[in-house]
Amino acid sequence: MSNIERVDVAIVGAGTAGLAALREIRKRTDDFVLINAGSYGTTCARVGCMPSKALIAAANAFHARTRLDEFGIRGGEALVADIPAVLHRVRVLRDHFVSGVLKATEDLGSRNIAAHARLDGPNRLIAGEHVIEAKRIVLAPGSSPIVPEQWRAFGDRIITSDTLFEQKDLPRRIGVVGLGAIGVEIAQALARLGIEVYGFDGADRIAGVSDERIAQVAQDLLAQEFAIHLGAQVELAEADDGIEMRWDGGNVVVDKVIASVGRRPNLKGLGLDTLGVPLDDKGMPEVDSNTMRIGDTTIFLAGDANGQRPLLHEGADDGHIAGLNATSENPIHLSRRIPLSVVFSDPQIASVGQRAGELNPRTILTGEVSFARQGRARTMQENYGLLRLYAARENGRLLGAEMVAPAAEHMGHLLALAIGQKLTVHDLLRMPFYHPTLEEGLRTALRMIARELPPCSISDLAGCGPIGVEALE
Repeated sequence: MSNIERVDVAIVGAGTAGLAALREIRKRTDDFVLINAGSYGTTCARVGCMPSKALIAAANAFHARTRLDEFGIRGGEALVADIPAVLHRVRVLRDHFVSGVLKATEDLGSRNIAAHARLDGPNRLIAGEHVIEAKRIVLAPGSSPIVPEQWRAFGDRIITSDTLFEQKDLPRRIGVVGLGAIGVEIAQALARLGIEVYGFDGADRIAGVSDERIAQVAQDLLAQEFAIHLGAQVELAEADDGIEMRWDGGNVVVDKVIASVGRRPNLKGLGLDTLGVPLDDKGMPEVDSNTMRIGDTTIFLAGDANGQRPLLHEGADDGHIAGLNATSENPIHLSRRIPLSVVFSDPQIASVGQRAGELNPRTILTGEVSFARQGRARTMQENYGLLRLYAARENGRLLGAEMVAPAAEHMGHLLALAIGQKLTVHDLLRMPFYHPTLEEGLRTALRMIARELPPCSISDLAGCGPIGVEALE
């Protein structure tokens, strides 16, 4: 090994969290190194958010043919999905997004070390031939898809989110095990492209939805497009013409299986056991989410690797917080954003703020709206889904929402802003709701809660009620 290299800060991992940390660290010091094992380009750009949305966009474009007759447009049944061409476009877009990410590290020169890093104590890293002593270390090694050991015998017939977009073509029958956000998105997209899809999850609710009514509506809508088996423990076995999927209640044979049972933080071989801090049964140390600091060390664990908030915007915040603290003498405690998650199914599934399962039913008021008869939704042939709002009974302050609804991503952002500003139901009802928009459905849910609150002043437009005419609401 070479001589010891001493730096102010070492960053391990060039994913979203690592790059966000790098951005903050570069503002304050040039005395740093970035160490990365494997591919550069971030999980989001290479195998996650961006290529999956390209696949979903193609699937939704093809699925639109099923609604054309309702609009008086004929001939949609003649359209076909060229799966290899769809996947090629996904890879072209993926490569474009990755190329943009790579620019963030291209000027680092010798400060960019391509090697696997492991801790050798609280201020020391070994990375290939490099021995690095750093005053502070940001760990952002990311995560990897979980594949049960017994499934590995099926080789490349088991697909993960890391390998899906490398497929040149897809077979006729696919099983998806794990119907969280990623599993739901992939299962519906593939079904819309004409593939026979069977979805399974050990949980009894789809996509991690907390609100029982939202979960049931989501399941009912998605089950119209692919088979859904919840509360199912699946076993795989060889079959003459594929892979047999067995569960209590049935079996089916598919050509390939997509393992979407979660991602595991890349902690193995990282050397966390050399820090002298307690580790849980998964090898995870306690991490302060407001500083990203591990215990009382000078090491910060950010992004998917800490298992706290496996979402891109949260990972970027983790890196930002870690980067600030890695270059500050005194700890900087940052408040976290309002929780927001979106599943890009159709209709979209979203939660914002506190979810139903986190709230005491006795202390909240709930308002809801079905989009089945909502005016704008009907004009677009997207009249399906349900939104439920939760507000504090004592003062009407908005606390959270869960929904399976058209354009849920936009209503989720609107509600995150409202919750973050501690707005009440009446505060939101004072805002303009343009006609005709899907957000008028949100107003319907707000009005339901407002009826259970003390009335506002007669001179307050928050008290403007519904006209009772579908075309005007």
